[in-house]
Amino acid sequence: MNTTYEVIAEQNRAVVKSWTRGVTFDDNAREQVRNLASMPFIHKHIAIMPDVHLGKGATIGSVIPSIGAIIPAAVGVDLGCGMMAVKTNLDANDLPDSLTHLRHEIEKNVPHGRSANIKRGRDKGSWGNLPDDVMQAWLPLSDDFDHLCAKHPVLKNTNNIQHLGTLGTGNHFIELCLDESDSVWVMLHSGSRGVGNRIGSEFIAKAKKDMERWFVHLPDKDLAYIPEGSEHFDDYIAAVSWAQSFARINRHVMMNRTLTALQKIIDKPFSAEQEAVNCHHNYINREHHFGSDVWVTRKGAVSARLGEMGIIPGSMGAKSFIVRGLGNAESFCSCSHGAGRVMSREEAKRRVTMEEHLTATEGVECRKDKSVIDETPAAYKDIDKVMAAQSDLVEIVHTLKQVVCVKG
Repeated sequence: MNTTYEVIAEQNRAVVKSWTRGVTFDDNAREQVRNLASMPFIHKHIAIMPDVHLGKGATIGSVIPSIGAIIPAAVGVDLGCGMMAVKTNLDANDLPDSLTHLRHEIEKNVPHGRSANIKRGRDKGSWGNLPDDVMQAWLPLSDDFDHLCAKHPVLKNTNNIQHLGTLGTGNHFIELCLDESDSVWVMLHSGSRGVGNRIGSEFIAKAKKDMERWFVHLPDKDLAYIPEGSEHFDDYIAAVSWAQSFARINRHVMMNRTLTALQKIIDKPFSAEQEAVNCHHNYINREHHFGSDVWVTRKGAVSARLGEMGIIPGSMGAKSFIVRGLGNAESFCSCSHGAGRVMSREEAKRRVTMEEHLTATEGVECRKDKSVIDETPAAYKDIDKVMAAQSDLVEIVHTLKQVVCVKG
């Protein structure tokens, strides 16, 4: 077994069980876990995934089961962020010799990035004139969003429908990949975009104000929580649930638009229905573990119930994995959501040269400029070591290597 059980305190603190053998689990992240484990509503233990690294309030790569309260900062602001992948019936020989035009076609079909210092005009990462497919995709979200705005008017002035079917920035991406049999996959990563960020930020602020009002002492102010039955709890659950639905639909719209771009470039009919996966890795869910119904916060972690399919991506120059869950109860049936950072974005920009980045992304059709160095492979843990550390959580079904990568 690769499981490492670490009892970080005996006095009124939960046990921490970490799947970190052979990978970095630095002191700052450990301290953050200690603070999290001191919260009185943790159920049984906290599960730490091998991609663990410092986050806001709680480490990224954490599975946090709780009874009677939720920590909004642990859930985060990229609510419902996750992955989607589909296998096509194309193979490597069907792809054009030059992939540049294909990347540009995807970039044309899916808004990505963000305009800096917007004062007038449209953010390039949002829609101007809304396409019909985006308006149709918004319909199942519309009524509930109106109800949310009636209670929380601040949500009206957000990029909501304008961000549906858009990629964003940072570690979000769209990739064309080849598996071990040279079959072509499309894989993408994004979440609930601007509106999800606003929802998360609003409720983090409300939780902090309540902690001050109730004179609750916390080891870290970002551990401010919303108790079940309190004024904001039901509203928070409803808002996060809506954002998670937005994120899932967002990925579907982007996937369809990416496949349309692929169809335009490749002069051959193809299908893309095999082994589709669409999974969150920043979210909350009501589940049953160790005899109790609990709220499970997965902050940078994926559900890995027995037989459940999931996606664990590497970096923009490394391989990724389609996995099947083993249903390990000790991890609350979870696995990592990726490789996990070993450098902050600013550190990567300071330490990694353009030459090193070009070498690391050789063979991948992607942007190769200074603005993406914070996403360079060296900024992440070794994905093979991450996978080895969680061999009792998931089994590998497919190994993917990207040939095209679109970044914001």
